[in-house]
Amino acid sequence: MKVVAFERSKQGTGASRRLRNSGKTPGIVYGVGAAPQLIELDHNALWHALKKEVFHSSILDLEVGGKSQQVLLRDVQYHPFKQFVLHVDFQRVDAKKKLHTKVPLHFMNQETNPAVKLSGAVISHVVTELEVECLPADLPEFLEIDLAKIEAGQTMHAKDIPLPKGVSLTISVEAENPVVASATVPAAVVSEAGEAAEGETPAAE
Repeated sequence: MKVVAFERSKQGTGASRRLRNSGKTPGIVYGVGAAPQLIELDHNALWHALKKEVFHSSILDLEVGGKSQQVLLRDVQYHPFKQFVLHVDFQRVDAKKKLHTKVPLHFMNQETNPAVKLSGAVISHVVTELEVECLPADLPEFLEIDLAKIEAGQTMHAKDIPLPKGVSLTISVEAENPVVASATVPAAVVSEAGEAAEGETPAAE
């Protein structure tokens, strides 16, 4: 995804306020041995880009002054109550160095799961993103979680997720192996099933 920005020479509270009043958002690019670079972006274009999942989880081609560089979005500061972006941080990536970043999870086939259709189970998405380690070229936009076969009472953990080639979970996630999704049958459904079973039991003579 391509992002266009412009060099920013002035900094400070007053300069940032004037920039925002003119429809721009201040930002910074840092990392990979180069000096931090002050930038500004069109606020409306940035606002719409931030609504896209890919903007948060993939390598971006940031063009500043006609020169392109690969970056990751690292931080966004929003106004406390207005729909307004105050500042953005981008980090340069080195094609030869592994990076750590969070990747969103896409849950698939939940509607066709037998436990949901036949047993009234409810599948909860406990985690919506996981941190991975990989080279920039291997970074996936998202990880697919297939919920077609999870049974009532079962849980799916981070280590159960098939990972693309070159991608691994970070050490902390592997050590904790957090629950990603769980299938439970609500108490009301269990109670109704029990009452139905009792009603079908023939009376003793």
